[in-house]
Amino acid sequence: MSEPAGPAPCCAASRAAAGTSHAAEPVRMAMPTPAALPKHDTLIHLVGGAFLMGTNSPVAFEADGEGPVRQVRVSPFRIDRYAVSNERFAAFVAATGYRTEAEVIGWSFVFRNFVDPELAAQHPASPPGAPWWYAIRGADWCHPEGPGSDIAGRPDHPVVHVSWNDAAAYCAWAGTRLPSEAEWEFAARGGLEQATYPWGDTFCPDGEHRCNTWQGSFPDHDSAQDGYRGTAPVDAFAPNGYGLYNASGNTWEFCSDWWSTSFHRIGPRDNPQGPPLGSARVIRGGSYLCHLSYCNRYRVAARTANTPDSSTGNMGLRCAADA
Repeated sequence: MSEPAGPAPCCAASRAAAGTSHAAEPVRMAMPTPAALPKHDTLIHLVGGAFLMGTNSPVAFEADGEGPVRQVRVSPFRIDRYAVSNERFAAFVAATGYRTEAEVIGWSFVFRNFVDPELAAQHPASPPGAPWWYAIRGADWCHPEGPGSDIAGRPDHPVVHVSWNDAAAYCAWAGTRLPSEAEWEFAARGGLEQATYPWGDTFCPDGEHRCNTWQGSFPDHDSAQDGYRGTAPVDAFAPNGYGLYNASGNTWEFCSDWWSTSFHRIGPRDNPQGPPLGSARVIRGGSYLCHLSYCNRYRVAARTANTPDSSTGNMGLRCAADA
């Protein structure tokens, strides 16, 4: 039995909310022929083992299924230090001719503050409960703010406006896969047991920003005290104890699991993979739009989801692989 597509329009708007979901359709081209990772292999080896997954913290979103805390074991695996960048995704497109779902369908969700005023005046209705998302025709991975925008000067920023299906296609070409939700959380914790963030329990230790989130009054003004409005380079800020960059904030990252708020309560504890079916895929890590006042999902245990065909200006991917 499938579940609703999670509590995302605030975090990452879905095509389902806009009434145009294609979630049941397959990826729009054959899976690309596997190739070597673009330029260099940035996967790191993690030995796996048992860890405490989830949280019982009172700041958790109970409806998201963040709890209860449970001991989970993951086998050794590899995971990328970085989210996939524009440069790496461009190499994939150049090698395969792949067209993302945003390009095929013709539009993607852009945060309103980044939209040209002329385009903003023409935008279709926003998803219910999320007026800060505009469905912009012509927005895609290489035109992140819509027609007239480009990724020049942002080769090292994470690719966005990719769907789960696009992410799976990239991984197939790169000889990798998407991480399971358990693998993602194990890696994001960086060896710290039950810490709130990848670096500890204090959001800005000694006044130092450790990730890219929203500062100011959402959604009207981002003061950019962390140095960025919108995305930051994939290697911005210090890595966690396992060497992962930007496991919190910057862009949401797709996991392989179907979304459920309850399956983990009774499901396997040994290399859990999530429920066998669903209508939405798990996304983790939060984004540059997350803010304590409404969506503090940049915590390591936080989770949400989106439909496999949805794309936004704050969703990307990080690759994993078997050890």
